[in-house]
Amino acid sequence: MSDKFSLRLVTEQDVHEVLDIYKPYVQNTIVSFEYDVPTIEEYLQRIKTNTVDYPWLVGLRNKEIIGYAYAGRHRNRTAYQWSPESTIYLSPEVHGKGVARILYDTLFRLLRLQGYCNVYAGIGLPNDRSTRFHRALGFEEIGIFKKVGYKHGNWHDTQWFQLQLNEPVLEPPTPKKLDEVRNSEEFKSVITTANKKLAAI
Repeated sequence: MSDKFSLRLVTEQDVHEVLDIYKPYVQNTIVSFEYDVPTIEEYLQRIKTNTVDYPWLVGLRNKEIIGYAYAGRHRNRTAYQWSPESTIYLSPEVHGKGVARILYDTLFRLLRLQGYCNVYAGIGLPNDRSTRFHRALGFEEIGIFKKVGYKHGNWHDTQWFQLQLNEPVLEPPTPKKLDEVRNSEEFKSVITTANKKLAAI
């Protein structure tokens, strides 16, 4: 029986599976600059906090979560509210199948629908896979923070990327909360289109 891939919005019940995917990135890599794996309670609070404003998508293979992508606040000052930051993590066994591209593309379509103008991604270096991936999705390289993070015995740069989602305009409307759009026909259409693409993998 062939695998069936799909995506949906995260739920609080997903926290254990989502954290299981994140855990090795914290323990074994510089993809995350965290030193300690968050507790279930801590990670659940992150999900609750982020999903007030931003989409958090989980990718599934036969109903098992194998990756996730979400947006979060890039800076706290009010003027930054149109420009969130994006994050994506996958289980290693599904790298290269096209799941990440569909997850990320869907996230950006939903952010556009909410009225966000830009999205940023910060990548700890070296990480050739991630930098190639972001370039392929149309991100523009905008700068490097030199020796900004110390982990696993070394100092690491972070490379920053930017993708424009909507044309910046004067007097932009405040981005819509997730609950303001999640039941709209446009939102449902984005999710349906993504699941059709995933079904073809």
